[in-house]
Amino acid sequence: MEYFLYILYSPKFVKTYVGQTDNLKQRLVLHNSGKVKSTKPYMPWVLIHSESFTYRAEAIKREAWFKSRAGRKMITEILKNFFEAEGNGLSVSS
Repeated sequence: MEYFLYILYSPKFVKTYVGQTDNLKQRLVLHNSGKVKSTKPYMPWVLIHSESFTYRAEAIKREAWFKSRAGRKMITEILKNFFEAEGNGLSVSS
């Protein structure tokens, strides 16, 4: 089985969310249908980054890292790259 670390972005509220799952498509649908309590108030969500792992423990460890100070800096870089790729001219504060 494959496990995923994922990062979501809420353009409306300028928030990010980091999580892990074994079904990335289904999890994104759950987030955007309001079935995840912690993300419901900030819909809609856009997938901006994902990584795949063989073991759930690896995905959980990576999720914890992204929630650290160093990981949050990396999320800022991921967002900058996302905005550049989208060409929407938005910016992210460091």
